[in-house]
Amino acid sequence: MKHKLLAMAIATACFGACAVANAATAPAAQTQDTQTSQGTATTSTDATSAQNKKDKEKAKQMQAVQVNGFVSSIENSTALKKNADTIVEAVSAEQVGKLPGASIADALGRLPGISAQDVDGRPQVLNIHGLGPDFSTVLVNGGQQVSTNNNRDVALDQYPSSWFDNVVVHLSPEADLVGQGMAGTTDMHTIRPLDKSGPEAAVNAKYIWNSMSQLSPGEGTGVSNKGYNVNGVWVDQFADHTFGVTLGVDLENNPTQIEHQAPWGYLADSNGDQVIGGSKNYGITDSMKRNGLLATFEWRPNEHYTSTLDLTYDNFKETQVAKGMELPFLWGNGAIQPGPTLVPGNVENGFVQSGTYQNINPVIRNDFNSTTARVYNFNWDNKFTINEDWSIDANANYSRATRQDVNLESYSGTGYYDAATGTRGQPGSFDFAEMPDGMLYAVPSLNYTQGVVLTDPQAWGSGSNLVQAGFINAPHTVDWLANFRVAVERDFDSGLFSSIKFGLSDTTRTKTYDITQDFLTLGGGTLSGGNAVMTAPFGGSTCSPLAWMGMGSEECYNPFSLIDNGTLVEVPTFQSSLPLPPNWRVHERDLNPYLQFNLDTNLGAVTLRGNFGIQVDHTNQTSDGARVAPGSSLTGGQTQLIPVTGGTSYTRYLPSANLIFGFTDNDDLRVSAARTMAQPRMDQMNASQSVSGNITNLASTNPNQAFFSSNGGNAALLPTMADNYNISYEHYFSGPITGGYQCNDADSKSSDLCRNGGGGGYFAVSAYFLSLHDYIDPNASYLYDFSAFIPNYLTSAQQAQLGTPYGIVSGPTNDGHGYIRGEEVTLNLPFNLLTPVLDGFGTILTGTHNDSSLVYGDNPSPITVPGLSKWVAHGTLYYQHNGFEARVSDDYTSSFLGEVSGISASRIEQTLKGGSTYDAQVSYTFSSGTFKGLTLIATGSNLSNKIFSTYQNNDPRQVLIWERYGRTYTLGASYKFQ
Repeated sequence: MKHKLLAMAIATACFGACAVANAATAPAAQTQDTQTSQGTATTSTDATSAQNKKDKEKAKQMQAVQVNGFVSSIENSTALKKNADTIVEAVSAEQVGKLPGASIADALGRLPGISAQDVDGRPQVLNIHGLGPDFSTVLVNGGQQVSTNNNRDVALDQYPSSWFDNVVVHLSPEADLVGQGMAGTTDMHTIRPLDKSGPEAAVNAKYIWNSMSQLSPGEGTGVSNKGYNVNGVWVDQFADHTFGVTLGVDLENNPTQIEHQAPWGYLADSNGDQVIGGSKNYGITDSMKRNGLLATFEWRPNEHYTSTLDLTYDNFKETQVAKGMELPFLWGNGAIQPGPTLVPGNVENGFVQSGTYQNINPVIRNDFNSTTARVYNFNWDNKFTINEDWSIDANANYSRATRQDVNLESYSGTGYYDAATGTRGQPGSFDFAEMPDGMLYAVPSLNYTQGVVLTDPQAWGSGSNLVQAGFINAPHTVDWLANFRVAVERDFDSGLFSSIKFGLSDTTRTKTYDITQDFLTLGGGTLSGGNAVMTAPFGGSTCSPLAWMGMGSEECYNPFSLIDNGTLVEVPTFQSSLPLPPNWRVHERDLNPYLQFNLDTNLGAVTLRGNFGIQVDHTNQTSDGARVAPGSSLTGGQTQLIPVTGGTSYTRYLPSANLIFGFTDNDDLRVSAARTMAQPRMDQMNASQSVSGNITNLASTNPNQAFFSSNGGNAALLPTMADNYNISYEHYFSGPITGGYQCNDADSKSSDLCRNGGGGGYFAVSAYFLSLHDYIDPNASYLYDFSAFIPNYLTSAQQAQLGTPYGIVSGPTNDGHGYIRGEEVTLNLPFNLLTPVLDGFGTILTGTHNDSSLVYGDNPSPITVPGLSKWVAHGTLYYQHNGFEARVSDDYTSSFLGEVSGISASRIEQTLKGGSTYDAQVSYTFSSGTFKGLTLIATGSNLSNKIFSTYQNNDPRQVLIWERYGRTYTLGASYKFQ
């Protein structure tokens, strides 16, 4: 499938390029001849050259243009790409408050070189050139953004798409791009009110529903399978167009239904065949609610000063009601006797496809997950034009995010397993079958709506001396960033350089992460005390969250009501299911001076523009963590912690060069080379240690066999570095502006769309190569000085015998190296270039092939870079005519190594299975009459009902996560005030 799709993209691209060659080449050749014959005259006429350069700079600054519809969005995005001085991809709003996609990540995920990764059924983070979100950064109006996650990756669904006029993804950096990522930098631009010729306003509203029925009852939490999105944007100018205001509001309730399975893993049965060892299964009803506010104030009293203040606020809450059953098969039931037995059925190629498990005590789950996050942004930009040659830009940016999670588990079953007496709840059997799409189908022998009590069916809490009827993880994150930067630019009227720019950026960032954990018990105390309550009745209702996988109904209830009435009792604990103390704080101070030379000249008949320069990154980083005091209890809320602190500083030099050779007005060759970096993941910088001592090695002087050892993070981690090379040939087709757009007196004639004549499209062939070094190996080890730990672990006599204070910490280090390389072909083709009969039709096709190799330390066996999809393809077919629009899109990615959420909110790597996702949209805009300005819209997302799944051991049958989200539909209306 992947080869056919890529082949189709390449074949269509070649066909389109050849078909329009005659139409596009003639004007281009005429332009080239003019350039050649006038090359000497242009060079010798300084006044003409100066005026040309000023016109170009003015055009780059005045990028805003009123667009209407998907085709005009494509054309403006193409113009942004063509006029950029680096290698970029861009997406532009179809109209005020409306990007062409269900979300920002959805719109960007269809751009060349970029793919979106879904989280809980929604596109949320970006992979750029095969690298995951840890290797890219996000800016808003040039201001660096913090993250609501426990690392640096920015979840794009925390921003309403209605806020942004356009979004530009920088695939190659330049020296003055502060906050740049290693793989790429996404810069989202809000509307600049003074760039508009007059007042504008729009209101958008849509009703959202999911094709699945509601899987889990809401029980007062507000979740359902229906939702809405209402947003509005207002832009106006005052005081003779010297003061402008943009105000925006966005209210959203986005539903998702999730059929979820998480097999525990696979093991060999008595015949040596691999078989599923257990599975956690849920029917999840998810609701993402978001309220966002935007305000921009722009003041330009004269041509010498412009001040812009951007303020945004986003309140985000996601709620999940998850009900289901955990099936402990061969890897379950612990010491419960008699243990599980397997009766194999169909076995294919060493894998048990069906059979029956007997003597199973399942754990019925009534869980609840919520995330509440708030994101604040303040950005104040001041541009001073001293004279025609000198200008200063001073900017202050503050970004802050807070997040609180509650992940609650609640257990019930047929009875408690008491190891002391050997009693247990009634066991049952399960007939199971592995379906072709990876789903586990299971049919129980018992009716789990009867004889069910609150309890600990598997005695999971016995190791902590209690009856565990549930568990609560509650991570809390605070992330703030303050940045001040100043840039000075000197313009030149003639010569090789159009300007020289230098500046300094000073950034301070602090992120804290802590997690509270509680067992949920039934009261009465500990098991050893003899008073622990082992079972408790409850009141609930019958529901069927797992009917889709063959399971019958079960007893469902609201666990919070049981906590409120005292049935479930919270008992604090610490570091449960985690390798080291999870609470940490990371503080960073970054100084970034830079120098950039901007080019704009001619090499004979070839134009040359672009830039070269260098940015320096000097970082001081510290990390605060903890370790558990020796002998301290982890349960009961009395855990004693001892602070642990670490850090380092480093300086990295980041040169960059972007050269754009213009052979004709429509043919550009872009070449870039840069050194880029990605700062370490913050959870890996955790200074915490989980220290242990081996008394048999007390006198050893060998650090590899010493008394001290530990699991931990690494506060001295250095950034991952890359030498980043890009080359791109782009041919832009000459053609008329389509989609009913007209460059009239009310629009900016020097805008990207108008000055390029609009219309057309382009064909591009590109390649990139990233040489990686200092790549972070998450499962390495490093030498550590444990001197500070000695007084707490050793007596005076033992200290005298200690052979060495050094030992080994199992934690991340910078010992990886490798490469990523890729080739890409893109065709953006309006069909009216082929024949006028197809006016309004068009296509956008992209095919990408990636390859990578990553080696950790001395291990000679390479792996693929996590997040890399070997094959990526996007295809969109559209039609627009007289207000009617229709488009359908296909997004394909091959399987890749990605990250998913693990136990206790940790992050783990698994192979994500690839596949295609289809989306469609139809709309009609009234251009006259009573309803002028009104657009009616219908959309469908995930029309292929794609299954999200991960697997292990390069065997897609060994599924680790299996999820299906259903299809999402919307009906909406948009009104643009005339």
